[in-house]
Amino acid sequence: MHFNVRKALGVTAPVLLGSALAVSVVSLPASAQTWQDTSLSGTAITDSTYGGAGLAAANGSGVIKLSGTGVTWLLHGTPPTGVSLSGTTIGYSGSAVSSPPDIVADATDAAGNAEALVIPIALKADSIQVSGTVIKVALSLLADSNSFGTVNFSADSSLSSDSITITESDLPTGLTSGNPLTYSGGTAAPGTYSNVTATATDSDGAVLNGTFSLTVNANAVSTYGNEVNKFGNGFDAYQQHQYPGAIIVGWTATQNDPATHFIINNGTHSGAYQFEYAPNGSASGLCISDPGGGWATDPLRDGLLLANCNTGPWQQFIPQSDGTLVNLATGLYIDPHGTGVQLRGGNAPVSWGGSVYAWTNESSLPT
Repeated sequence: MHFNVRKALGVTAPVLLGSALAVSVVSLPASAQTWQDTSLSGTAITDSTYGGAGLAAANGSGVIKLSGTGVTWLLHGTPPTGVSLSGTTIGYSGSAVSSPPDIVADATDAAGNAEALVIPIALKADSIQVSGTVIKVALSLLADSNSFGTVNFSADSSLSSDSITITESDLPTGLTSGNPLTYSGGTAAPGTYSNVTATATDSDGAVLNGTFSLTVNANAVSTYGNEVNKFGNGFDAYQQHQYPGAIIVGWTATQNDPATHFIINNGTHSGAYQFEYAPNGSASGLCISDPGGGWATDPLRDGLLLANCNTGPWQQFIPQSDGTLVNLATGLYIDPHGTGVQLRGGNAPVSWGGSVYAWTNESSLPT
């Protein structure tokens, strides 16, 4: 609320109450603090060591026998109709086929790394046999390089005609896997994140994993706004008072009124939120609280006021399915009692719908 307007009006009587109307509930954002990533850099990748050994494919009686230690087998891609794998045995059920395509069997170790066997085959009636040289495909030299704030990845395949894709996992929230891994559009918090995984996958199914540390550089972006009910009234630091004990009233929330600017923070209790006074988007360190009495500036036991931000339950408000807000410490609803009147806790929402709030970013508030 603007100081001069409020001072002229003083604290007013409740406005005329209308009948309760259905109000759609807008989900609260996960956090008011977001980040705009500015650059990424990665340390050298430590490649995994493949845990399999002795891979081979040999003819059995009408079947192909796969062998190897420390691996599990899977046919790669779409094998010819009738070709199937059971354990380490590749079988075939069907008529003879002239010039069938090669099949590929992938051998994966316990860490998710894999090597592939490209197997030329002959298909006769209900019989499959190796009919040429089996080629083993393996990946090596998974590496990264930093360039202009992005991280580029590369790897080598023992079969030069194969293509390789590289993805990343265990990334910080706000980054999306890609090659190159880029900060563009990223919202990850700044810091260094260890044990990020890079995974190279060959077109024949060979896989090589590696780990590295990723450093994110980012700028903080504050999203501020207000909790607004269907009458347009939101939280208001009375007369723009900015000190512990200043009361919170209901007033029309606008872009141009610093008294109605707040930041919404994640609470320390699951599902709860904290509302920090932030005139013009600048955090004040003062948060809305229902202290349950004890403040000289607040004769109402459950009137809302500003207090130094902390992790206590008095500053934690839990949104309900109907859009109302309940204080964690008191279990009371935030209730308005008229424009310009102090907001306070109540045993139940007011019947006329003023207790139903929805978070609205500053850019969506009226001017």
